Amino acid sequence: MVAAGVYLQRSAALRPLLWGQLLIFASAWAYTLNTQGWAGVQERLGHPYYYVVSLGLVAVIALWITLYWKGGGWWRWPAGAAALATLLAAGSRGPIIALITGTLAALAFQQGRRRPWVLLPAVAIVLTATLSTRLDIPLQPVERLLNDQTSGREYVWRDAVQGWQTAPVGGVGPYQGGPYLTYLFKDGCQLTPTLQRNEISCPDTLSRWSSVWLIAHNAWLHWLLETGVIGTAGLLTVMGYGLWRATRQGDPLTLAVLFGYTAMNVVDVVIALPSQHFAELWWVLIGVTLRPAPERADATAQPRP
Repeated sequence: MVAAGVYLQRSAALRPLLWGQLLIFASAWAYTLNTQGWAGVQERLGHPYYYVVSLGLVAVIALWITLYWKGGGWWRWPAGAAALATLLAAGSRGPIIALITGTLAALAFQQGRRRPWVLLPAVAIVLTATLSTRLDIPLQPVERLLNDQTSGREYVWRDAVQGWQTAPVGGVGPYQGGPYLTYLFKDGCQLTPTLQRNEISCPDTLSRWSSVWLIAHNAWLHWLLETGVIGTAGLLTVMGYGLWRATRQGDPLTLAVLFGYTAMNVVDVVIALPSQHFAELWWVLIGVTLRPAPERADATAQPRP
């Protein structure tokens, strides 16, 4: 995925993703309305293949693509409206934090108009939300924006830390952390909530693999659990370097995705492969940041006579 980003060189090459995302939104609305009616939409718009949070994140990505598509036509308005309606109907808190943080980062570091202080509100929201979850601070609006009251993320985080302590240097192994997340593992194999509402259970052939897609609902704790200190140090290096390169280049879409994903990784894991294309997008954009920054290119240009 990183090599693909190096080959593409520009985030604009990823624009065709929007057409597939619009098909995802259409199938989500069609499936929910056909199987559950408007009551299913009221409960939360779902998709048979995408989790509700994943559907919300894809809607956020579609909003960014339409927002930063230079030279786009009238179709951007209905495309953006479809993405916004899907995001609101999915009721996903994590993607909303990603949208706020990523959009503010694009405003703060876009090329030629750098205003880093614009990102301060997003940093404050993420930090406050983390504290409200860990310390049970009674800040209900922020807590509701980021967290599901019945998700039990604090228990999953505790399990991840305890599992990491069994192998702190190298972790328990890639895709092997599921059994250590006992809060989630005890429920057995489960499909998407939308399929569960339609009483479609997990096939027996998939039950043995149910632990593979269990996540610690925090990217860094998840990496600590499965790859230990060594792997997490590598991840932090890649993430930090990618964010730094993105701020130098000033491309709005790259900035929005990399910073937005970083914020959402506080309460979910949206960069673990494989996924339904959203995690792959992050790694591709890491590769895109490896191209020479405009500032560097200008600095090496020959002066005019």
